[in-house]
Amino acid sequence: MDLLHKFLNIVLLPITLTVLLLFMLPFLFLKFLWSLKRSIYREYVAGKVILITGASSGIGEYVAYEYAKRGARLALVARREDCLRAVADRARKLGSPDVVVVRADVSKVEECKQFVDEIVNYFGRLDHLVNNAGVVQVRLFEEFTQFSDIASVMDINFWGSVYSTHCAVPHLRKSKGKIVVIASTAAWLGTPRLSFYNASKAALIAFFETLRTEVGQDIGITIVTPGMVESEMTQGVLFSEVEANWVPTETTEGCAKAILDSTCSGDMYLTEPSWMKAGFWVKTLCPEVFEWCLHSLFVRRPWTSKKD
Repeated sequence: MDLLHKFLNIVLLPITLTVLLLFMLPFLFLKFLWSLKRSIYREYVAGKVILITGASSGIGEYVAYEYAKRGARLALVARREDCLRAVADRARKLGSPDVVVVRADVSKVEECKQFVDEIVNYFGRLDHLVNNAGVVQVRLFEEFTQFSDIASVMDINFWGSVYSTHCAVPHLRKSKGKIVVIASTAAWLGTPRLSFYNASKAALIAFFETLRTEVGQDIGITIVTPGMVESEMTQGVLFSEVEANWVPTETTEGCAKAILDSTCSGDMYLTEPSWMKAGFWVKTLCPEVFEWCLHSLFVRRPWTSKKD
């Protein structure tokens, strides 16, 4: 067996690269034609039922507005009911024929089952689930003293999406619906001071990639990795501790429109803004340089240090 592994170590990579080089251009051409077809025959969401978690602010709020502009019926879920009602009022003005508000905590599995059942009983169906609810804790790993302080990051960011999805999958199978997963470029950038947030988003990507292979064509899954987007999370005092004020931020409205366009086209992945993909390729090809840059930019910034 060891000889087999040694043989594969030697020959498999060159063979794989050769095959990729031979078939890459035809594949890219076919992919381009397929993307043209999907852009022409996009899904129309007018009248469809859309469940959005974390809809009280940020990306979730503006995704709700974008669906509303396209005539979708909305079910908005979050913990802050007053904010949800304000979002619902604006969504109705933008064109949504029916909006319901449900106050719930996605980190509790029983509440996820309750709001999914409530929404399906009210509308009679479910077409899209947008897993957006998320929180962040900003601190260097060594500065954490109580791990209970950051348990909510994984509970909401990861388990909240898992619970909601598990409850929604039977209904989405019936409607041949879609799941939209709001992950983050932080999942593969490894930004310092966001270790548990990064881990929760990486877990989301791994989970939903696996789920996509399990459900096949029955349910479409679009995994979104936004960069820095204007929101309470990125504009607040808490996130300023990351010292990423120099990174350009995208408008929440622009990000939400890109998410819907990508979802309705049936895309598997969306990175918004797309230039953030450069970070992924630099990390893949030059990991040593990439990690040095991250440490210099976000942990040790010599040009901002003060002399004693």
